[in-house]
Amino acid sequence: MLYSILSRAIPAAAIVGKPRRIVFLRPCCIGDVVMATAALSALRETFPEAHITWAVGPWSARAIEHHQAVNAILDIGEDMPLRTPTALLRFARLLRAGSFDLAVSLVRSPLMSLALLLSGIPIRAGLDSGGRGFGYNLRVPIDPAASEHESEIYLKAVSAVAGRQLQAYANLPVANHALASIRARLAEAGIDAPFIVAHPGGGANPGAQLAEKRFPPKQFAETLNRVAAPRGAGVILLGGPDDGELVADVERQLDLHAVSWVNRLTFQEIGALAAEALIYIGNDSGLTHLAAASGAKTVMLMGPTDPKRYAPYTPDHLALWKPVKLQADGAVHAARADWNWARDGVSADEAVARILTFLDR
Repeated sequence: MLYSILSRAIPAAAIVGKPRRIVFLRPCCIGDVVMATAALSALRETFPEAHITWAVGPWSARAIEHHQAVNAILDIGEDMPLRTPTALLRFARLLRAGSFDLAVSLVRSPLMSLALLLSGIPIRAGLDSGGRGFGYNLRVPIDPAASEHESEIYLKAVSAVAGRQLQAYANLPVANHALASIRARLAEAGIDAPFIVAHPGGGANPGAQLAEKRFPPKQFAETLNRVAAPRGAGVILLGGPDDGELVADVERQLDLHAVSWVNRLTFQEIGALAAEALIYIGNDSGLTHLAAASGAKTVMLMGPTDPKRYAPYTPDHLALWKPVKLQADGAVHAARADWNWARDGVSADEAVARILTFLDR
């Protein structure tokens, strides 16, 4: 009710024109930020001469700071940024100081909407889910119950700004220095092609904890063994700072040559490594999105999340999912509270069969 009142009270009419300075807002998390690169590319195509700043958290910024469509990164800090009134006002002042002509917000939060209203940016385009976009003067209605891919939802916001329907894939360029670094690491470790890159972690970020998104280590190792053997491929296991035990568990169950690079690579190096691999295999995680957007042939093992919403938004991926009942309000997880892989998820047998077919395609 409050959002409806505010929406009626705040005019929603804007003429975009040709903005000189644009701020693009998708602060978190890695997967969402990577999926937003489709909208970023469409925005750059629409305004090739504009200066585009991406407002993003420091962790996620590492994944996209080298993107050719970005002129600058606006570090929004660790508070993501709007958990308190102090954070909201700080962020509004930060935006005001940027002298932006146009803001494009891919955030559904009413606090983000309010911060943009307070920023004084003249053209404020953003997602309006349930009236929460009251602070925007170019509102893009979103139905939270509709099964739409996040990248396509983000593209709607940029299409509204452009005045026409736009399309692009999620994309992350492989930086030359990262590619050189990875090739040097591979040579030093004596790793020759072909090799598979795999990340058994995921399901944890500052906004949510959902360990059920991880394919069980035993099935993960079995899948790697059976996919790698016919190709004579080795395996490189990746992991973040908290993934050491999980990666070691998978590695112990492998019957082939494998190395573990846990917390050793930058995001740019991970993208370069994935692009060099025979295939990248991972869970529904930010790193899998990053690998796919970097041009890797990618498999995403999906559990209690909907591939129609969260699969990689790229042309060369395979999303493995056993359909389960999902919450009707657009929530990210399955409605079944006791969801588990053994009963509800894809089996190793099915994963292997479909991955081998995908490789042969």
